[in-house]
Amino acid sequence: MSLDSNPKKIIVFASGSGSNAVKLCRTTLNHADIKVVALFCNNPNAGVIEKMKEFDIPVVLFNRTDFRNETAFLEKLNQYQPDLIALLGFLWKIPAYLVDAFPQKIVNLHPALLPKFGGKGMYGHFVHEAVKAANENETGISIHYVNENFDEGEIVAQFKVDLNPTDTAESIADKIHVLEQTFVAETIIGLLK
Repeated sequence: MSLDSNPKKIIVFASGSGSNAVKLCRTTLNHADIKVVALFCNNPNAGVIEKMKEFDIPVVLFNRTDFRNETAFLEKLNQYQPDLIALLGFLWKIPAYLVDAFPQKIVNLHPALLPKFGGKGMYGHFVHEAVKAANENETGISIHYVNENFDEGEIVAQFKVDLNPTDTAESIADKIHVLEQTFVAETIIGLLK
C-alpha cells in the first residue's frame, strides 16, 4: 500500500441513519490513498451526523434554499475538492448544475435492479413494497452515475439476491441491507483506483 500524500477525496451525501456511510468510512481506513472528507446532510436529525464523529469527518448541513443557490453550494463542495460524490441514502434530486460541475463523478446507491423500480418516489420501503407487489424472484442494488433524471444514469455495478414467495417488504429490506454492507464501499472505492 503506497502512502499517497494526496489521497482521492470522497464527499458523502446522506439523509438518514448512515449505515452505508459508516461502512464506507471504515473501509477507507484500509486505503491510504482514499479518504472521506465530508458528509453533506439535508436532515438535521439524521442519525448519520452523530456517527461521523467517530471518524472525525466534518458535517455540512444544508436546506433546499442552500441547495438551489448554485454559486454558494458549489463553493462549499469545492472547499473539499472531491474526486467523487457518493449519494448513500440521499433522497433529493441532484440539480443539473451539480451534474454539470461533476460529470461522471456523482454516484448513487439505489435499492433495486435498475431500470426496474426507479424514478421519483422510489426509495426505501416504497421500492421493497413495489418489488414484493410485482412478485419478483430477485432484486438487488444498483450503483450508478447520476444524471439529470432520477435513477437513469449509467450503471456502474449491480448485485443481486434471490427472493422467495414468503419474503415480505421487511425481509427484502434486510436482504438489500446485507448486499449494501457487503458491496457498496468497495465498489465506490474501486471507482477511484
